[in-house]
Amino acid sequence: MNKSIIFLLIVLLSFSGCMNKDNTKLSRPKLVVGIVIDQMRWDYLYRYYDLYGNDGFKRMMDSGFNCENTMLNYLPEFTGPGHSCIYTGSVPSIHGIAANDWKDNLSGRMWYCVEDTTVHGIGSDSVTGPSMSPRNLLTTTVTDELRLATNLRSRVYGVAIKDRGSILPAGHLANAAYWYDDKTGYFVSSSYYANPDPQWLKDFNKRKLADSLVKQNWKLLYSPDMYIQSLTDANAYEGNLKGEKAPVFPHIVDTLPEADKYNILKTLPAGNTLTFDMARACINGEQLGQQKNCDFLCVSLSSTDYAGHLFAPNSIEVEDMYLRLDKEIAAFLDYLDNTVGRGNYTVFLTADHGAAHNAKFLTDLDVPAGSLSGDMQADLNSYLKKEFNKDSIIDVIMNYQIYLNNTLINSANLDKEKVKTAIREWMGKRPEVEYLVDLEDVNKTPLPQPIHDMVINGYYRLRSGSMQIIPAPEWYDNNKPTGTTHGTWNPYDSHIPLLWYGWHIPKGETHRTVYMTDIAPTVSALLNIQMPNGCVGKVITEIVK
Repeated sequence: MNKSIIFLLIVLLSFSGCMNKDNTKLSRPKLVVGIVIDQMRWDYLYRYYDLYGNDGFKRMMDSGFNCENTMLNYLPEFTGPGHSCIYTGSVPSIHGIAANDWKDNLSGRMWYCVEDTTVHGIGSDSVTGPSMSPRNLLTTTVTDELRLATNLRSRVYGVAIKDRGSILPAGHLANAAYWYDDKTGYFVSSSYYANPDPQWLKDFNKRKLADSLVKQNWKLLYSPDMYIQSLTDANAYEGNLKGEKAPVFPHIVDTLPEADKYNILKTLPAGNTLTFDMARACINGEQLGQQKNCDFLCVSLSSTDYAGHLFAPNSIEVEDMYLRLDKEIAAFLDYLDNTVGRGNYTVFLTADHGAAHNAKFLTDLDVPAGSLSGDMQADLNSYLKKEFNKDSIIDVIMNYQIYLNNTLINSANLDKEKVKTAIREWMGKRPEVEYLVDLEDVNKTPLPQPIHDMVINGYYRLRSGSMQIIPAPEWYDNNKPTGTTHGTWNPYDSHIPLLWYGWHIPKGETHRTVYMTDIAPTVSALLNIQMPNGCVGKVITEIVK
């Protein structure tokens, strides 16, 4: 036989063998880690870019895939809905987490998004009463679908300072979710989970890391003259940490009473340090990424949100928070390299929402902005009393939504449409209110299509109000002149980072618009599992092609 033909047959047989070998088993990473940074504006990737090291954010941006134009697609925008949308690929009108807190329109009771009166707290004497679970979430998460796809062999855990930042991502079928108890400095859980208090967690809590972290206080990472992206220290737009007379570095917190130390840790960069330490303890204790099936760890970093609300985006505190977080991310990626193995894990990093600039800061620069000041609920109820001779027609205004007192309206035989018309007339005299939307008939209000869709996506009839307030740009609901908040449709609230890194993630970036709800179906495609059962997002094909 001709030698060239023999050589060709050998090559073909070898190639066939490789193909058979590659296709004998489904390929998945050993571990998926979802990192959600609470209140991270997209521009923080670049605002502090020059001071970031090469191994944190930049490692993910340069060696992974960067979705530069990732947007939220619902209203209002808060932590509970944000984490739910990321992991369900769905929107509040389907998954039901319409806000952090809401009024239940059937019972009239105020409700917290992960509240569950059927379970009790575990891990600390201060959390033995009614506790938390994911039961208010009406759909599955991508973490649930991974558990189902592997017949519950894959393991899923959630870790965060905030309970909702841990519970909602980990989903209904999680092995456990852990969150921070600010009365004891411990991480705790609830009886919802099968094994909420393993020995490794008891050992971790015995180390009392919160105590040692508070003792370090909060000092600047670099010399003050390097923080050129921030206003001067102790400016008029910052709030004060408890016990301080001015927001000035260094922040000395170790002299606070014992009862306050654990609570204030949430606002310090040390809160992120503690969260990552807990994430490592969970990986080590449960041997995540060390078995045949793919495991999933959901990490949410809450301290960025606490600091953002208090100090506002242009503060040295927020800049220092992110410079320190960059180093924490670098150290965590190195840890994953050494424990799970480089190339054996996939990480995505995103945020649940952004934040506005402080309104007074902008008006001082002659930029239109402001806060929905005054007691809007009391003022509006006073106006409606004159119109209809009834007290408390408005039950509550929260989440930029108006909840009507339907019980009163029905018992007094008031015309609900006339009540709504009167509310629109009153709101129409406030220039800071750009639109007032009837959530029970959205098409009554002429809205730009993107805002129209966001309103519809955020409305869940059993938990949302009757009318939605859309403030003018850079106006927000905040009763303090300092700090900031979020919740509106505008890009500063809705434009978030989305970075992918690790196993099967190509190097590159896209500037086309993708949405928060596209994350879960993309993870599902990477893992070859069914997308969550309420998913409306689409696969980011650049990542999985």
